[in-house]
Amino acid sequence: MADSIHNIDDDEVELPANNWNSSISVSEALRMAEAILFASAEPVTEKALRERLPSGVDVAALLGELQEIYSKRGINLRQTGGAWAFRTAADLAFLMNREAVQQKKLSRAALEVLAIIAYHQPVTRAELEDIRGVETSKGTLDVLMETGWIKFRGRRRTPGRPITYGTTASFLDHFGLQEVRDLPGIDELRGAGLLSTRMPTNFAVPIPVNDPDELTEDEDPLTDIDLEELGLLTPRIEHD
Repeated sequence: MADSIHNIDDDEVELPANNWNSSISVSEALRMAEAILFASAEPVTEKALRERLPSGVDVAALLGELQEIYSKRGINLRQTGGAWAFRTAADLAFLMNREAVQQKKLSRAALEVLAIIAYHQPVTRAELEDIRGVETSKGTLDVLMETGWIKFRGRRRTPGRPITYGTTASFLDHFGLQEVRDLPGIDELRGAGLLSTRMPTNFAVPIPVNDPDELTEDEDPLTDIDLEELGLLTPRIEHD
């Protein structure tokens, strides 16, 4: 697979020279970033690239150049959830069907819960049930947690301090979204046949939060005790 990495000549790019460390050429910096992105199993943030590349490298300009270089190839460089990764070009995705690992098919209930969390996040289990009009089993939420598409966000500042849920970067990556606000709106959902043409006149699809990782004013962050109770942190052992 390493043979597929493209060799880039200096005259193929035009980046501001004053933004680069004089000890490294533009083409070499591009090759280094390309190698990091190519080898990573997960999308790479700009911060992570900046930490691994020589100082003085303009990471934003570099990513823009790589994105342009790969824009007409079989793989494209895409931004998803604030990170970057190489992904199969959308028009060639059908070629990967035989090689793709089939994930467990989600039930209708799980799909409904996932959609509600995506559009209404941060949302509690009680709020999920109020929107759906039926009880949501813990098993449904567990399945979505196992896929890596939803996560615990924090605790709502209401009686009982219920846990809030939100989507993850893996959710964005799987569905090819750069950010949560790229989710389809009401017109797109109707066009795809996912909504009835006879929906109530006051029906609206909520606009998701701009930054799903930022807690809202009515949320508190999860503490170590919360994480222990949720099984996300090994309980501390107190010695006498």
